[in-house]
Amino acid sequence: MGDFKTLDDLPQDLTGQRALVRVDLNLPMKDGRATDLTRARAVAPTILELSDRGAKVLLLAHYGRPKGERHSTLSLSEIVGELERVIDKEVMFIPEVEGPVVEQSVGILSAGDIGLLENTRFWPGEEANDADFAKAIAANGDFYVNDAFSAAHRAHATTEGLAHLLPSYAGRAMQKELEALDAALGNPTPPVAAVVGGAKVSTKLAVLENLSRRVQHLIIGGGMANTFLAANGVDVGKSLCEHDLTDTARAIMDAADEAGCTIHLPYDVVVAKEFAANPSSLRTCNVHEVAAEEMILDIGPQATEALGDVLKTCATLVWNGPLGAFETPPFDEATVALAKTAAALTQDGSLVSVAGGGDTVAALAHAGVTDDVTYVSTAGGAFLEWMEGKELPGVAALSA
Repeated sequence: MGDFKTLDDLPQDLTGQRALVRVDLNLPMKDGRATDLTRARAVAPTILELSDRGAKVLLLAHYGRPKGERHSTLSLSEIVGELERVIDKEVMFIPEVEGPVVEQSVGILSAGDIGLLENTRFWPGEEANDADFAKAIAANGDFYVNDAFSAAHRAHATTEGLAHLLPSYAGRAMQKELEALDAALGNPTPPVAAVVGGAKVSTKLAVLENLSRRVQHLIIGGGMANTFLAANGVDVGKSLCEHDLTDTARAIMDAADEAGCTIHLPYDVVVAKEFAANPSSLRTCNVHEVAAEEMILDIGPQATEALGDVLKTCATLVWNGPLGAFETPPFDEATVALAKTAAALTQDGSLVSVAGGGDTVAALAHAGVTDDVTYVSTAGGAFLEWMEGKELPGVAALSA
């Protein structure tokens, strides 16, 4: 993961120093209010700590996809009130990201004050990672803090460019994320298990290929498991399955075998003839007994229990994606049961568990165990690219 500096590497007294802080404030809004404040809460500790230490805190963030043009509906002025609610401090909105307006605003701010600059994506230089644009932003800062892991897989001016122009540090949320990810895959305590679920193998190919070389147990669930079962000659009936990828699935199984990684596929499954809540055709059967008109919608109880036993032998777990069609009961049972096992083992101190991705976050919340696992990453794309073994530009720039 590389060595990166944190806020602990800055002088304790930052009075009057200008901190350019990249945060994720891409909040879902409805009728002028945020429907979810998770992202704002995640960056609050960094903002408040820098403010308490006397810095002038200048927040850089994107909002939506304005494609390099100003849109009144995508202005970060919409977010100011929501941010103030979370940090319980006044925030000055600054309608530019560089130039004299920013310079004057910084002059007005006192030590410890907080300013929110306009949506960085209103300028084409942001996504182009334009060097002159980054320099113009850097002119109003003494140091740079990146606290937006969710945007770290994009090499933009405010996520990557600035790190080469100013002394750079990871914010508290970024630090927590990187430490958790390092414990899960960078430098984990073996044996390591990975749960990878989701509808399609095609979207997680790189993840599966990377993990099959890195972990000791690879647990495959969701629609993806059906493609692997089909590759093993199982007739999966009407199940969601990418039959054109069975050769790829076989190649992944062979590679895992060579690397000493055990792939776990379900041997009992929950099936139904129609995908609906609690259908009358619901039954549990062996994978070899799926009828032509049935579809596999969850892992069965025996397989779920066996997977729980696998986790009991492991020291580290990384989880991305549900085991079944968890949004529709009763096809959430395997995911909930395994999540509860993982949470219990984490609470006992025998397992380090790191989970990420939108569906996974929702599934853990549904199982009521969000606070009982070691770390939950809310960064979708960045978490997946990290699981694929890719270097994330925003992180690499911090350790340069």
